[in-house]
Amino acid sequence: MLDSIFSVAESTSELTFMNAALTIIIAIILGGLISFTYMKTSPAGYSQSFTLTMVLLPVIVAIIILLIGSNVARAFSLAGAFSIIRFRSAPGDPKDITFVLFTMASGLACGVGAFGYAVFFTLILCVLMVLLNRTGFGLKKTMHKTLKVTIPENLGYEEAFAEVFNTFNVAYELKKIRTTELGSLYELVYAVTIDEQTSQKELLDAIRTRNGNLDLSLTMAPVMNEY
Repeated sequence: MLDSIFSVAESTSELTFMNAALTIIIAIILGGLISFTYMKTSPAGYSQSFTLTMVLLPVIVAIIILLIGSNVARAFSLAGAFSIIRFRSAPGDPKDITFVLFTMASGLACGVGAFGYAVFFTLILCVLMVLLNRTGFGLKKTMHKTLKVTIPENLGYEEAFAEVFNTFNVAYELKKIRTTELGSLYELVYAVTIDEQTSQKELLDAIRTRNGNLDLSLTMAPVMNEY
């Protein structure tokens, strides 16, 4: 029974309608399952275009494999046709790239007739994605932010907020200093690392008491690659 389920269909030069219909239906179901898993494991949000792409991509890959079959000449002709297509997009999140490869692998398995393996691998990887997301695997416990504080000229900027940072256990580094308002004020730019348990409101309130309630802002710092 298992051998028949997980057997790979033999390559033939004849493409039947029933075989093509079965391949497309299974590819759509698996693509929908992968897309649904992506939506459930993306708390930061997702775009409709990307979720729709994950539904269609396995079908497209499966159709390409069906058309190629074992015909080498047809494979080269399709490769030449697709070489004129140019995809232009900004580098995506590594997770998004992983899901794209996931959908392509699912479509490839459907295209070669390995329906049992396609379903099995898709279910295993979807469950793994959900478990990793639910357990918070690899989740950072700290947040890297940029803090901009305006202080009066009579306040020494070297250690102006060292006591506040130490009280809230905030790692900091003074990145930039510049004068504003014709030199009557200083603007300090810090790179800070804040624990997720730290109250950002209490931290900002403590800083406001030191800088005379002048302007300040706390923003997400740009992500830097570490090598």
